Amino acid sequence: MSLPIAGLVGDQQSALFGQGCCVEGLAKNTYGTGAFLLVYTGGRLPSPPRGVLATAACGPRGEPAYALEGSVFIAGAAVQWLRDGLGLLQAAGESEALARGVADTGGVHFVPAFVGLGTPHWEAEARGTITGITRGTTRAHLVRAALEAMAFSSADLLGAMAGSGDLRVPALRVDGGASANDWLLQFQADVLGIPVERPDMVETTALGAAGLAGIALGVWNGTGEFLAGRRFRRFEPKTGAAERSALREGWERAVGAALAWARSGDGGAPVSGPRS
Repeated sequence: MSLPIAGLVGDQQSALFGQGCCVEGLAKNTYGTGAFLLVYTGGRLPSPPRGVLATAACGPRGEPAYALEGSVFIAGAAVQWLRDGLGLLQAAGESEALARGVADTGGVHFVPAFVGLGTPHWEAEARGTITGITRGTTRAHLVRAALEAMAFSSADLLGAMAGSGDLRVPALRVDGGASANDWLLQFQADVLGIPVERPDMVETTALGAAGLAGIALGVWNGTGEFLAGRRFRRFEPKTGAAERSALREGWERAVGAALAWARSGDGGAPVSGPRS
């Protein structure tokens, strides 16, 4: 007995389809070892802003379409390092309770550039940077800073994509292992200023591939039928523009420190901001 190959798709494009992001402006973010954010742009090939990539995507019936894509090299891997490298956690799931146990990071910012910085900086020589440590810094502050880094770096991706002009993203759909962390998703909504939506089935990479194959074989007529009955938990932002700006200020300073460290080895004075 032979089995037909009815769907062939990359992992991030599959997750985008599995999230039902087949309308222009719909976006998904997958939190795994790294984080990968795609925004569906429809049948038009986008002209990506500086530091952002254009990529292939799937339309409502699996037809060719396009998206903008950005990558955070280290996301959940930062929490793994705190667990396995430093022994600050017994299990990654403890991170949520620790983050909730402190009012803030105590001024600590963690830029987990273990293998460089991806979108929008693309600085291969950047390395992990922790700023703001004092005698009052605890493991809870470091863990919370690691979770905040996932949200801040993902916000950097979406902010860079907004440079494409009339792009409007009404909400961010999320999946991957770290999306089980309610505290992280609320903080993500707060720093973005838009709702974050988590589906009842977060293995959307596998779901998207199954959906494409099923649509090709006539099991479903399209994404509407394929995704019928799915439920999302919605995290609404609780911050205003001024508070979001204040939250991001320290993060941007910390990223600037990581970039300056990397670029001071070029033989010139340290600089901030992405290279041309």
